[in-house]
Amino acid sequence: MPLIPLSWLGQHVDLSAAPDAQALAAALVKVGIEEEAIVPPAVTGPLVVGRVLTLVKETHKNGKTVNYCRVDVGEHNDAPGTGKEPSEVPSRGIVCGAHNFVEGDFVVVSLPGTVLPGPFPIAARKTYGHTSDGMICSGRELGLSDEHDGIIVLTEVFPGREFTPGQDAISLLGLGEEVLEVNVTPDRGYCFSMRGLAREYAHSTGAAFTDPGLAPVRAQRVLVGGDDVAAGAAAAGAEAVDGLFGVQLADEAPIHGKPGCDVFTTRIVRGIDPSAPTPAWMADRLRLAGMRPISLAVDVTNYVMLDLGQPLHAYDLGKLAAPLVVRRAEAGERFTTLDGVERTLDAQDLLITDSPNGALGSRIQGLAGVMGGAASEVSATTTDVLVEAAHFDPVSVARTARRHKLPSEAAKRFERGVDPLLPAVASQAVVDLLVEYGGGTAEGAYLQVGEPSLPSAVDFPLAEVERLTGLQLGEERIVELLEEIGATVTGQGGVRSVTPPSWRSDLSGPAHFVEEVARLEGYDAIASVVPAAPAGAGLSVEQRIRREIGLLLAGAGLTEVMTDPFVAGDDAALGLAEGDERRLRLRLANPLADDAPFLRSSLLETLLGAVRRNVARGMQDLALFELGLVPVAATAKGNAPVAGGARPDEQTLAGLLAATPRQPLKLAAVFTGLAVQAGPLSAARAYDWADAVQTAREVARVAGAQLEVRGVEMAPWHPGRCAELSVDGAVVGHAGELHPRVVEGFGLPDRACALELDLSLLLDKRPREVVKTVPVSTFPVAKEDFAFVVPADMPVARVLECVRAAAGELAEDVRLFDVYTGASVGDGNKSVAVAVRLRAANKTLTNEELAEARAGIIAAAEQRLGARLR
Repeated sequence: MPLIPLSWLGQHVDLSAAPDAQALAAALVKVGIEEEAIVPPAVTGPLVVGRVLTLVKETHKNGKTVNYCRVDVGEHNDAPGTGKEPSEVPSRGIVCGAHNFVEGDFVVVSLPGTVLPGPFPIAARKTYGHTSDGMICSGRELGLSDEHDGIIVLTEVFPGREFTPGQDAISLLGLGEEVLEVNVTPDRGYCFSMRGLAREYAHSTGAAFTDPGLAPVRAQRVLVGGDDVAAGAAAAGAEAVDGLFGVQLADEAPIHGKPGCDVFTTRIVRGIDPSAPTPAWMADRLRLAGMRPISLAVDVTNYVMLDLGQPLHAYDLGKLAAPLVVRRAEAGERFTTLDGVERTLDAQDLLITDSPNGALGSRIQGLAGVMGGAASEVSATTTDVLVEAAHFDPVSVARTARRHKLPSEAAKRFERGVDPLLPAVASQAVVDLLVEYGGGTAEGAYLQVGEPSLPSAVDFPLAEVERLTGLQLGEERIVELLEEIGATVTGQGGVRSVTPPSWRSDLSGPAHFVEEVARLEGYDAIASVVPAAPAGAGLSVEQRIRREIGLLLAGAGLTEVMTDPFVAGDDAALGLAEGDERRLRLRLANPLADDAPFLRSSLLETLLGAVRRNVARGMQDLALFELGLVPVAATAKGNAPVAGGARPDEQTLAGLLAATPRQPLKLAAVFTGLAVQAGPLSAARAYDWADAVQTAREVARVAGAQLEVRGVEMAPWHPGRCAELSVDGAVVGHAGELHPRVVEGFGLPDRACALELDLSLLLDKRPREVVKTVPVSTFPVAKEDFAFVVPADMPVARVLECVRAAAGELAEDVRLFDVYTGASVGDGNKSVAVAVRLRAANKTLTNEELAEARAGIIAAAEQRLGARLR
């Protein structure tokens, strides 16, 4: 997130209304930029300038040589004869281990009470036989640099400047400034710069703003068409043409219909002093903004990037061979980036290359918009510099940065959108700084290859502001606000043509302009009015049933979870056999994690993982469920990638729909451990397969369907304890005890159970007739019990359905109350005991009618099932 030093921001906008970081944060939040943190000053307490009066070298028993110094710190000195170690001149005694200073040097002294970065509080202490009443500081101790071999000698850092003992060193070194860190949303990449943030502050407060992005470019522009070479000689490999360095844009494989680079500029500065230091004010600002100063050429490009928002790169001109070529990588090419990591490139990576030995674009110099390489890196001997400023496609840069895990400062800006008109302005700023502080000489012209792609005009109905926000603003006020953000508004009447500014590529439709108007007018001006719900709106039947299922399961003691749908695709974990359609999964083109590149083909794939994590943390007794969409990979027909930035045509949409797999809504639940805890009046009961089957029945009941149950073999369930659940012959799921290997593989308690239902299919198969109310009969009920002997493999559901059909309208309730197997019913048989409640709606049933109904039930069981009455 951007860090904002107030002194830097104040260079572009009047900050008199925001004297501190808190006030600045309050102003920016009004225009949608949230405060992340306020970074306090790096150093607090008495940090002062000191003059070394005496310096005595002492070698101690441990072999270390230290300096005992008397240092004049002005008003902070000990009085003669009253200090801890008296001296003829008021001063302080300090022990210092550095040896890069002499008597008379001005140094930075932290007195007792100072707190240095770390935090590291300073106090007087006894050391090496003396009382060290403070500390002489190095750049590293103050957080200014990594230099720790020697202390800061102020006359070397600020040559020609005069110092006074006791002078405040915090303001001198820029260490007392608060810094505001803000959170910028991805669509507002222009706020990754002081230029953009200053503009937003001006929007919020009306403060005077000077746009540094409109600074004049004093060099002559040599413009070349987008895919041409700067000159024929450059194409042949000449180093430069008329003081310019050749460039060719050769992106022959745009990844989404847009060129990877539409504008590329180069500037040349010669004769830079390689030992020239970065000016202290620039180094201070870079540190406050979170960047480490490196060298003048590198620091200048970083400074301009942070200031304007345009990433730049400085090359050692002597290490390049013209022309530079912007091209796509060949799959498998290798390149070592500036961080020292060798990377294998992808065919979609956009590269900047040069052309040694006349081989056009043969040597890689950098990943375009992401990071440069070591081959042409600016070094301590560089005198001639080529400054590159270009505009790269956000999508191309974002994919390369993520592919190689390189979230560089340049990539952060390019992938969010950079002003395409900035390259020439930014490179001019770099050249000016190199000439001023490096003593270089700039070439009188610059090369620009290509023309920028600018935002297109949008027809904007002004009435959209009131329709979407309720703000009743006049046409003049709306136009005024749009022009304030830098847009150009033309036309008359209720519909205007609005052209977004070059730095706002995110503004592409009327709703975007409405948001800008509301943001600048003030969100607090929008009334808090709840919109009226349109008549007739409400939940669909499917939505209502889904909610009722969730409430049912929660009321039954199950806990709902939501798991990530990404899996490793391990078929062995669920015991999926060859030919199982669940082995076919969709692979993500850009997975969030390399070890989980697939979309799940079953809810149990991820739900069992959630159960495993809970069990591993000591939760043994669990009943978890999840409702979610599961893609069926076999229904995805082809592949239809869609380029961003434009609405696809009808043919592309048709291909996209065909390539989109069916995604039914599914329900899964897992039960482990105890269903009932042991208590004084009850015994403990563990979950078993019957809990899974009964839960599925209750879900089907809420959905208005009745399940048919029969035993099958289906992974990941136990082959002898798995129930197939169907409605009208269509299989809608399975329930039962999990296979012991699955239980062991996931580390679950023994006899864990699970169910998985296809709710989309279940809802589709449920009866569609309107539910009718049935009067409650006031006539007495008759109860009949039957025990039928049937084959052992016959589903009980068939017996119940046969009895219910035979009883007809008289059947008020049919339920199972016992299943018996034993010698008395014969091998391979079982006895199914059924309780039947019979009642007529309009009369009391006679004995004859009951006998007829009983005989009909028995006859139906014998004829349809081959059963016999026990």
